[in-house]
Amino acid sequence: MVLSKEQEMRFSRQLVLPELGADGQQKLLRSKVLVIGAGGLGSPAILYLAAAGVGTIGIADHDSVDLSNLQRQILHRSKDVGTAKTRSAEAAVRERDPDTAVRLHEGKMTAANIREAVRQYDFILDCTDRFPTKFLINDACVLEGKPYSHAGVVRFGGQAMTYVPGQGPCLRCLLGGVPPKEEVPSCAQTGVLGAAAGVIGSIQALEAVKYLIGAGRLLTGRILQFDGLAMRFHTTAPVPPNPDCRICGSRASRSLSDFRAEYEEEEKGELSCRTTMH
Repeated sequence: MVLSKEQEMRFSRQLVLPELGADGQQKLLRSKVLVIGAGGLGSPAILYLAAAGVGTIGIADHDSVDLSNLQRQILHRSKDVGTAKTRSAEAAVRERDPDTAVRLHEGKMTAANIREAVRQYDFILDCTDRFPTKFLINDACVLEGKPYSHAGVVRFGGQAMTYVPGQGPCLRCLLGGVPPKEEVPSCAQTGVLGAAAGVIGSIQALEAVKYLIGAGRLLTGRILQFDGLAMRFHTTAPVPPNPDCRICGSRASRSLSDFRAEYEEEEKGELSCRTTMH
């Protein structure tokens, strides 16, 4: 693949990066990334992936744009209220780079369809805000051998980690399972600042780009924590995989159906936003 003159101009500021260059840009143009959740985290992530030149971006969301979303979900505009988030996100990507291929996954991700979705992509971003969905994404990526970025945001801060098969722990290694509903207040209850979601979503996009071009050190086995009020970042020491993990351990399940009851907790209440990894 040879870069066109337009692409050389469009990506000129990153082509001069020695870690990227023309070879890295070609890798990005050939890459496919799935972003699950076109909200507070997905908005900056999708925009920066498109701006970086990721060739194919999958966007999964089953919601419509609400007026309360606009404070943090910068993909969407006032005129998009009532529109499917996938459609609004697609329009924003087209405006950023018309050459980007966009695949829309408009239905809800479930144990029945998620594995088929994630296996089409090179990297997955978990930009959702409910723990049952986060575990569904984690488990599907583990079973399909796909790397992904997990993140959560609440109030003025958030955290992120990256899972790469065979190189570190997955979310279930760290938490075991979906935490009790009473331990995880929703964003509607606790609030979230849009700029904080922007910081964490941008980190997720950066992790994806680094993985795709093979540059730098990923948050594999490490948890990055961001406190926006104190303007402080902290990254934990590496955490090893749990050999007894129920999805990636040596005797783990190979079927999502074994965890269906956990995934279905989403239908029973608002398990949202905040992650509890330490």
